[in-house]
Amino acid sequence: MRVRLVKQFDFEAAHFLPTFPEDHKCRRLHGHSFRVEVVVEGDVDPAEGYLVDYGDLKAAIEPVRKRVDHYLLNEIEGLENPTSEMIAVWIWDQLIGSIPLLSEVIVHETCTSRCHYQGPDASGE
Repeated sequence: MRVRLVKQFDFEAAHFLPTFPEDHKCRRLHGHSFRVEVVVEGDVDPAEGYLVDYGDLKAAIEPVRKRVDHYLLNEIEGLENPTSEMIAVWIWDQLIGSIPLLSEVIVHETCTSRCHYQGPDASGE
């Protein structure tokens, strides 16, 4: 049986988008209540009856959450241009070593705007 599990976490952070035009509102320093969904996918072990322990996911995610919560994202190495897209890739890169079944990271920047990232494609992007 193949399943997808989702573990969600939230963080508050400020950022500005330095590549946007000077007069764009997102070029100015502002903040968001971000919501992130970490998705794992795989086949359930019939003997165990589950794919991944949600507690293990939480433990892997917590250091990443602490690294971004209540910080200026632009000051974090790798997030100098913290668009939703770059945040999703950065979170993926932080988690892939400890969550081998990682299949997707979804970053909700606002209630109506989000980015889905499913890892590097065959070209490495």
